[in-house]
Amino acid sequence: MNAYARYALLPLFAWSVAPAIAAETPAESEAVTPTEVIRLFNGRDFTGLYTFLKGRGVAEEPDDVFRVEDGTVRVTGEGRGYIGTKQTYRDYHLSVEFKWGKRTDGSGYVRNAGVLVHATGPDGSHGSGVWMPSLEIQLAQGCEGDLIVIRGKDADGHTIPIDMTSEVRKAEDGKTRWQRGGEKVRYSGRQFWWSKHQPFFKEKLDTRGRDDVASPLGEWTRVDIFCAGDRVTVKINGTTVNEAIDVWPTCGRILLQNEGNEIYYRNWQLRPVSR
Repeated sequence: MNAYARYALLPLFAWSVAPAIAAETPAESEAVTPTEVIRLFNGRDFTGLYTFLKGRGVAEEPDDVFRVEDGTVRVTGEGRGYIGTKQTYRDYHLSVEFKWGKRTDGSGYVRNAGVLVHATGPDGSHGSGVWMPSLEIQLAQGCEGDLIVIRGKDADGHTIPIDMTSEVRKAEDGKTRWQRGGEKVRYSGRQFWWSKHQPFFKEKLDTRGRDDVASPLGEWTRVDIFCAGDRVTVKINGTTVNEAIDVWPTCGRILLQNEGNEIYYRNWQLRPVSR
């Protein structure tokens, strides 16, 4: 299913109709704030990392889906899941590069993956049985930099209320785009599209929007995510494309998705950021 359709069926007023809400805030005292460069992936093995696949659960060693190849993390695209940090983090500048491999999910829709920040709660506790509650920075073709709220349940069955607000304008297709200083809109069940997400863009395999700043297929694209307090700012290849404010929670694990398409990740690291 394409990037938009996966979330379009969520209730429009998800906040107001959600079941019992988890009151606990993730333990910020346990989250690390970088004071120097932290290499989340060392280029050799999965030290400090783990993987999760729907149907397989958690693993701490590379397997046939998540592999270390030539200093990169290669995700073959089989199944659905993620590779994530064991440690939680807050107030950081996250950078990672990605490029697409050959395998697709066979749907005919754009290649799809994402970076999940402030991930909290049980693995696979989203309704799909795959994701951890978090804020997703979309990497799907033509959608690089879109923001998606992923909620889930804690061990007691209470909703973990991942939340955010964005400053937006309305585009000619009637849908919002990020615009700093625009109208403040709180999450209500729909994703927040990046500033120049092409109106009426058809999410067909290997298509690009007319204003895309991501690199062409087969080339590396750099993603920079600045998490400072309750603000998350996203750059793609050095261009600021989206921003979330009033984000909750403000700390958590960091995950790289496997959504059925072969993808490579490298230079996954953290740096200090100013609040």
